[in-house]
Amino acid sequence: MRPYRRGIKAIFKPMPIDIKHIALRTIEMEARSIAGLSVSVNEDFVKAVQVIASCTGRVVVSGIGKSAIIAQKIVATFNSTGTPSLFMHAADAIHGDLGMVQQDDVVMVISKSGESPEIKVLVPLIKNFGNTLISIAGNKNSYLAKNANINLDTTVDQEACPNNLAPTTSTTAQLVIGDALAVCLMEMRGFQADDFAKFHPGGMLGKKLYLRVSDLAEGNEKPRVLSTQSLKEVIVEMTAKRLGLTAVVDEDNNLLGIITDGDLRRMLEKNVAIDAVKAGDIMTKHPKAIGPDELAIEALDMLRKNEISQLAVVQDKKYLGIIHLHDLIREGLI
Repeated sequence: MRPYRRGIKAIFKPMPIDIKHIALRTIEMEARSIAGLSVSVNEDFVKAVQVIASCTGRVVVSGIGKSAIIAQKIVATFNSTGTPSLFMHAADAIHGDLGMVQQDDVVMVISKSGESPEIKVLVPLIKNFGNTLISIAGNKNSYLAKNANINLDTTVDQEACPNNLAPTTSTTAQLVIGDALAVCLMEMRGFQADDFAKFHPGGMLGKKLYLRVSDLAEGNEKPRVLSTQSLKEVIVEMTAKRLGLTAVVDEDNNLLGIITDGDLRRMLEKNVAIDAVKAGDIMTKHPKAIGPDELAIEALDMLRKNEISQLAVVQDKKYLGIIHLHDLIREGLI
C-alpha cells in the first residue's frame, strides 16, 4: 500500500481488513513467544539473578532503538522493587555516558540482533572495565550473546509485524524476561508491600500504600457529646461541627455510640417527649470504627461493605475523631 503525498503528510488509502482477526492473531503470536521463553529460564537465568542480587553497585541497563525503550522500562521496574538501576543509551555510552558505570556495577545490554554497531563498540569497553555483562539477546549466536558473561536468550520465531520487521514479539519477550528477573529479585530479598510503598509515595498508588486514617481524621472536627446531654445540645454540636453526626462518649472519652442526621429524623417521626430525650437514648450503640494507624484504603473498604459514609476513629476504646467518605474522595481514593 503506497501513500499519496500531500506536502510532507502521507495519506494512505485504507485497505479492507478483518481488524479483529489481525488483533487476535497478534495476541496469539506474542502469547506463543512468551510461552516459548520457558526454555530461557535455565542455569544462566539463575546465575543472572544471583549476580544482580549480590551486586553492591547498580544495574546499568543499555540498549539501542526499541530495545532502549524496553531497557528504560526494566530500569523503572528494578528501581521500584528494590534493585538500584540506571539507564544508559548505547549510542550515548560511547560518547561519554560510560562514565556512569562504576566498578561494582553489573551491566545489562538488550538487543534483538546483538549485532548493532553501537553494541559492538560498547561490549569490549564494558569487558575492559571488568564489569559483569549480562545480555538479553534475540540471537544466541550474535556478537553480544557470545561476548557476554551471561546470556538470556529471547529468540522469537517471528515478529507480529506482517513484514516480520517492526519489533513487536521480540520486545515483548525482552520485557517479560526483565519482569521475571525483577520478580525473582523481589522474592529473594523478601520485598514486601511496605518496602514498595517507600518507593511510591506519590500519586494514587502512594496514597493507597501510605495514607493512614489518622492523616485524614486529624484535619476534621471531632464532634462529641456525653450520653446524658440533651437533644438540643446534640443538635447544636452536630450543627457546629458540620459532619452530619456526633460521637457519644462517657466521662473518660470512651466511645459509646454515634448519632447521625438519620437517627434524629427517625426519632422525630416517633411520638416522644423531645424535651426528655438524651443523647444515650437515640445513639447507635457499637458503631463501626477503625484504628488511626489503619490504611485509608481499609477505611474505604469498610465504608463500602457497610454502606455508610463515616467511621469513628478509635484507639483503645478512646474516641479520636471521624473519617468521612468525603475525605477519601478528596484524596482521590475513589
